[in-house]
Amino acid sequence: MKDQFISYIKSLQDNITEALEHEDGMAHFREDNWQRPGGGGGRTRIIENGNAFEKGGVNTSEVFGKLPKSMQKQLGVHHADFFACGISLVIHPKNPMVPTVHANFRYFELYDDNKSVVDQWFGGGLDLTPYYLFEEDAVHFHSVCKTVCDAHDAGFYSEYKKKCDDYFRNHHRDEARGIGGLFFDYCRPNDTHDLTSWYAFVAQMGNEFLDAYIPIVQKRKDLSYTPEQRQWQELRRGRYVEFNLVHDKGTLFGLKTKGRIESILMSLPPTVRWAYDTYPKQGTNEEKLITVLKTPRNWV
Repeated sequence: MKDQFISYIKSLQDNITEALEHEDGMAHFREDNWQRPGGGGGRTRIIENGNAFEKGGVNTSEVFGKLPKSMQKQLGVHHADFFACGISLVIHPKNPMVPTVHANFRYFELYDDNKSVVDQWFGGGLDLTPYYLFEEDAVHFHSVCKTVCDAHDAGFYSEYKKKCDDYFRNHHRDEARGIGGLFFDYCRPNDTHDLTSWYAFVAQMGNEFLDAYIPIVQKRKDLSYTPEQRQWQELRRGRYVEFNLVHDKGTLFGLKTKGRIESILMSLPPTVRWAYDTYPKQGTNEEKLITVLKTPRNWV
């Protein structure tokens, strides 16, 4: 399974970066191949200053070694030897009418002292962070997510949507990071889904990522916007940064396991602002977004 998933995420990285370059029409991904001192490495691809995408990263990694005590406690495991591989992406658009998108698909193994696998699971998800809410975009994104889920288990969509709504939330502001998607973790073999069926679900969701996001980009990337709307985008990007640095488990895992800092923090947007005690005016599109972020909505 480890070798199969490594091959899959590398192929998915190629497909996604090629499609994003085509959609941008100007910028190209820069690639860095790196090694992790504790074991393993990865392939980071970054796009910047494009027509459509101001900054984005599509990264793959394969890392192994010893889990620090703090990470063993956080993961609730008693074995220290681990292997983890995955693909992680964040795309920050230039136009504030286009939402930021995040996706992550990963596989994890733990070993005993004899190097035998004692635990293994999949995790991942994808979510959308708009700056201006177009409800049909939210419906489209969630419809793709639900279609994939329904092909594997009728209960997946409602369960993983709720987990996404609960997880991608700035609890210190009582506000969601965006309009959600899916979040799943610790997908272990059980009575209804073996490891092969978990792989099939995760791989299909990864394969459908472009269908969930690219049509939205195509509809919104050429819309006009004002300097004030650009400022609003940068304020909302500040909320994105807050979540990633305060709450995000993937960021914490990378930092705690001495991952490559440039790859870990590639998720941060290029320009951000924090303004003191700022709120949107009543009746505006900005207020409409905040209202939706306060309470999760069922989009499909």
